[in-house]
Amino acid sequence: MPDLPRQKPAAAPAALSRDALERLLRPRSVAVVGASDKPGALGTTLLSNLDANGFGGTVYPINPKRETLGGRTCLPGIEALPEGVDAAVLAIPRAGVLDAVRALAERKVGGVVIFAAGFAEGGAEGLAEQQEIARIAHDAGMVVEGPNCLGLVNYVDRIPLTFVETRAVPPAGRRAIGIVSQSGAMAAVLGTMLLARDCGVSYSVSTGNEAASGVEDYVDWMIDQDDTHVIAMIVEQFRKPERFLAAAARALAAGKPVVLLHPGTSSAARESAATHTGALAGDYALMRAKVERAGVIMAETLEELGDIAEIAVRCPALPAGATAVLGESGAFKALTLDLAERLELPLAALGDDDSPALRAALPPFVPVSNPLDITAQGLSEPAIYTRCIKALLGDPRVGTVLAGIIQAEPVTCTIKFPPILAAATAQSQNGALTKPLIFAGLDEGADVPAERIAALRAAGIPWFPTTERALRAITRLTHWSARDRAAGDAAPLAVPGLSAESGVIPEYKAKALLGPLGIPFPKGTFAANPDAAVAAAEALGYPVAMKAQAAALSHKSDAGGVILNLADGAAVRAAWDTMFASVAAYSAAIHLDGVLIEGMGARGVEMIAGGRNDPEWGPIVLAGFGGVTAEILGDVRLLAADMTADAVVAELMKLKSAALLAGYRGAPALDVAALAQLIVTLGQVLRGEPSIREVDLNPVILHPVGQGVVALDALMLVEG
Repeated sequence: MPDLPRQKPAAAPAALSRDALERLLRPRSVAVVGASDKPGALGTTLLSNLDANGFGGTVYPINPKRETLGGRTCLPGIEALPEGVDAAVLAIPRAGVLDAVRALAERKVGGVVIFAAGFAEGGAEGLAEQQEIARIAHDAGMVVEGPNCLGLVNYVDRIPLTFVETRAVPPAGRRAIGIVSQSGAMAAVLGTMLLARDCGVSYSVSTGNEAASGVEDYVDWMIDQDDTHVIAMIVEQFRKPERFLAAAARALAAGKPVVLLHPGTSSAARESAATHTGALAGDYALMRAKVERAGVIMAETLEELGDIAEIAVRCPALPAGATAVLGESGAFKALTLDLAERLELPLAALGDDDSPALRAALPPFVPVSNPLDITAQGLSEPAIYTRCIKALLGDPRVGTVLAGIIQAEPVTCTIKFPPILAAATAQSQNGALTKPLIFAGLDEGADVPAERIAALRAAGIPWFPTTERALRAITRLTHWSARDRAAGDAAPLAVPGLSAESGVIPEYKAKALLGPLGIPFPKGTFAANPDAAVAAAEALGYPVAMKAQAAALSHKSDAGGVILNLADGAAVRAAWDTMFASVAAYSAAIHLDGVLIEGMGARGVEMIAGGRNDPEWGPIVLAGFGGVTAEILGDVRLLAADMTADAVVAELMKLKSAALLAGYRGAPALDVAALAQLIVTLGQVLRGEPSIREVDLNPVILHPVGQGVVALDALMLVEG
């Protein structure tokens, strides 16, 4: 395996000027380069958007072939612009973009929107032009949105700088969602979806190729806007991860949820990884672990992105703790229990003996349970909805209430909706519910009067056409609320002697480097010849294990590089010959440094612990069930490198096979605390030594409580 490239992570780029972003996003003067009145032309739609939405600032149409457009005087070129125009939109082909950007910088324009495509995504020439655009923008202190973008819409001030026909509906004092998307098409789709649900939208920005501004810049700006309460994002690649993580943490501190849809997973990391850790902690998994740690809520689909954002913007108090479900069907109750278990959504445990308020709200023949089945009683006694929902919202064990209602048709809605609204009004404080109440229909497509849905929404109650969608969104938000983001106080650790190493570090060297820092390994000795191997075995005491050692042999068992239970010197010598022959047959290019002789230890459960220092995202730790099938099973968790031992234990108990850790079918409980401490130490090492690209301890043998752990193998990749 070749050495890793000698590259160091670049420092995070500085944020763009707030004033420059303000000029682009809230312009009072706009130049339209490529203005037109030709039907379908980008410049035509842009001008029409500004006029239709009552833009009150100054518009400068630029078209050398026209003297006037729509009653405005056309300028012959950019050089005719007055200095200091806030924003310019380039509705022209790519061929003229670079010269236009130069000219706009000379006229001290604040920000530029570039619609044209064919830059970085179009090959070397386009990439070079895009890099030149970035240089010009940086030198001029000018914000560039795009190229290859759909532009932006400022809904608050009704300023649509986009070529998509847009009616910018202001949020009008309501809580609102800001949209930031690399994809212009998806930004428009998400905006349409949210507006159709009568959600307030404050700003929508598509960043495209991000030549000189990226998603992190617009998120950072929106955090400081009083008219933006939730940020919904669609991102395919974070180009400045460190800046985004800082912005996400700032949004969390400001109480503004960030919801992210990140399409696509990368197999590149898996294909190039030399360790199990590198394969399991691929690009997407690493990104997700990092952004969730910073406070981002992940969505799996576009629909889910809209659902989560709607709950977050409509419910000032977000789902947390346990959920209670009110329904009208025994079958729905069973289906909900199944789905909640699959989603790992905690449901409040409610029963007749411990829920006096709910018991009093129900007729004698309806037992208290969760989900609660009130049967069809609501049709003859609508007040049961009010009583039950009030009792559920008032129960300290309940964090969220979902009403799963059969809507049927307008008459049924007239019976059911008002008492549900009455419960919300009764439980409101200062006009807002202190716990989320969410309404979901069981019968998608039912004839529900629009005014009924509008009344729910006005009361802060999201309405969903299906309970499954509501439960999935509630689960995402509940898990987000429960996430432990506290950093531990363990200091980073330096590894003495690491600076002399580079490339793939074989097991015997990796153990010599990591062992003194507190990572437990078996007693062992490196041997460069058969006599030394026998001497090492005699000193350790039989039986022993022999393991082949070479930087190019990442996974020894594949090449016959591990022989166990050697009982005497003759067996050691025979194993030496067998092992060298096996490795040579596996690959003639591998030349062994020698072997590692270690004492045999007690059996236990095979785990894996490892980590990566990503050049962009920084350190991440991986832990889970290991051995040679680690990549097949994939039962692992990605953890922040600064987590406390208690937080690590909590994450380990979320593994799919966690029952094995607690003791299964008479087996003793395992020393999870010792494994957690090993993981904390590994995180300290990764934070202290950014040159460690990957480290892999696999398998780590986990013994019963009090007997600790031991890492049987170790491998590191280090940048010189």
